[in-house]
Amino acid sequence: MRMFHSRWKTALIGLCVLGLLTAGGCSRPSGPGGDVAAGAGQSTPVAPEVEPKQPSGQEPPVMEPDGAEPKGGPDVTGAAKEPEPPQTDKPEKEPEAAQAHGTGTASDKAVQTPLPPETGAEKAPGTEGSSYDFSQPVPAGPEVDNNYFADAAFIGDSRTDGFMLYSGIGCGKNLSSNGLSIFKLKEKKALTIDGQKYTLLEALALEQYSKVYLSLGVNELGYNNDKGFYQKYCDAIETIRQLQPNAVIYIQGLIPLNEGVIAQTGGSSYLTNEHLRVYNDLMRKAAQEEGVVFLDLYSEFVDANGELPAEASKDGVHLRGAWCRQWLAYLKTHTVDYDTLYPSGGAAPMSISGGAEEQGQSDAA
Repeated sequence: MRMFHSRWKTALIGLCVLGLLTAGGCSRPSGPGGDVAAGAGQSTPVAPEVEPKQPSGQEPPVMEPDGAEPKGGPDVTGAAKEPEPPQTDKPEKEPEAAQAHGTGTASDKAVQTPLPPETGAEKAPGTEGSSYDFSQPVPAGPEVDNNYFADAAFIGDSRTDGFMLYSGIGCGKNLSSNGLSIFKLKEKKALTIDGQKYTLLEALALEQYSKVYLSLGVNELGYNNDKGFYQKYCDAIETIRQLQPNAVIYIQGLIPLNEGVIAQTGGSSYLTNEHLRVYNDLMRKAAQEEGVVFLDLYSEFVDANGELPAEASKDGVHLRGAWCRQWLAYLKTHTVDYDTLYPSGGAAPMSISGGAEEQGQSDAA
């Protein structure tokens, strides 16, 4: 009997174990590594990735689209560049201009105060015996007709080009170049004649003229180099005298600007009447020293506000047609004869650097 009960217990325990195995088996607690005992055909589960923590106080990197520069990348410029001014006869960079006063820049408005024309100064060579007062602008006189300009050459920038196109002059040689400055007069190959490039002075030497009109200075207003401007003007006059020994050389004073219109049309801030007046004084002084004549166009065009009338120009610089014709009318009533200026036969050409010989031209004397 006792044996029967023992066998019954053994059978009951076996049925229990079999039932547990049929239900999925028994599990055991995880070990130190966290692994779970795998049954037949089971795979070991993979632990999920944990995103690494950023150091405190540091922002996570921002992902940019492919090909884009990452934000916070290398600093290229440091600061935004100021946009270039519109090219309304924008002045070309002149090395010596930047070095004139040591720290001068193109946007500086501080200018030198020129010396007034010297009184009792020694007369220029060739003007001895002349009754003409070279310290004064050409006075008004009888009007000439347009044929007076048939043997004239006009050297200048875009203002001169506009004058030749819209004044109705109908004759004369247009030796102008947009954006030209007195600093580049001997260097810039601005004209192409029969397939060959020339500077304006080289082109001037190709023919002989009885009058030469020179008008440069607006594009130079951005330079802080008044002394250099004066020296370049004297040098240009001497070169023209070498090339055209029998010509009356007219230095045309600068016509004023309208600074309000310039600002409204996005013009350059260096275009000021304050500096323009300084240049006019320097041009007048150069004309006196070199024994050539000065035309006071500034006084002809300036209004009660000390500038060009607003209606005279679309951009505050270049003249409309009616004012170009007024320019011509002024020239026609402000002329002087060669013999009046040089009764002894003319100023002797000077030996100068950068003159006709340096440009490959023969001495015109």
